[in-house]
Amino acid sequence: MTKFNDAFIENKLDKLLTPEEVANILGVSVNTLNVWRCTKRYNLSYIKLGRCVRYRSEDVQRFIKEREINMIS
Repeated sequence: MTKFNDAFIENKLDKLLTPEEVANILGVSVNTLNVWRCTKRYNLSYIKLGRCVRYRSEDVQRFIKEREINMIS
């Protein structure tokens, strides 16, 4: 691989979050995330690495942003 590709991959891997981290960010339990994945209740993208589940930080940020409700006073 080239130095560019190595740096690119390292940068992307730094942004992979565990279900525990995502649950903490969203204020839900890990079990709730499991249910959302199994039932496809919400469109929160994830990555399967064997038995491991990881989330990209940008996907979590997008998930939060899509649920933002702006109240006009």
